[in-house]
Amino acid sequence: MIALVEIRDADFSWLLGGATTRPGLNLPPGGVDTPETLAIVRAIHAALGGDGQPGSWMMVQDGEVVGLCGYVRPSGDGATVEIGYGVAAARRRLGHAGRAVAAMVAMARNDGGLRAVTAVTAEHNLPSQGVLILNGFVETGREHRDEDGPVILWRLNLD
Repeated sequence: MIALVEIRDADFSWLLGGATTRPGLNLPPGGVDTPETLAIVRAIHAALGGDGQPGSWMMVQDGEVVGLCGYVRPSGDGATVEIGYGVAAARRRLGHAGRAVAAMVAMARNDGGLRAVTAVTAEHNLPSQGVLILNGFVETGREHRDEDGPVILWRLNLD
């Protein structure tokens, strides 16, 4: 079973090879992600309000951080959250992303007032698309983004 453990700012130094901040947690071979991706996730964490604010998690399976995930509220009315997730290269295709998405959807269902969860995948990222489909998301459109190229937009209505 996967656990979503709230990430703290100090965890990012550890994820980049610094001293451990979480005794009992280990990193997979090759780490969780690239320094560039970790910098982006750290910036998102800070934009969400930093430590103590829900929205950024480490995916933990059997004491190992197998990936990162989170959600933000992109809509002005606060009724929608957009999720994002990434699994360590050494731990992909083992079901971790699917379980993490299911856990985030469950949290969203319990977060009063939310009507939908959205996500964006790269057009070529078939495994990530499969994770969303298995969790009940439907494709709502496609677009081209300067930083990501062609992407698919996904939505899961909570009502």
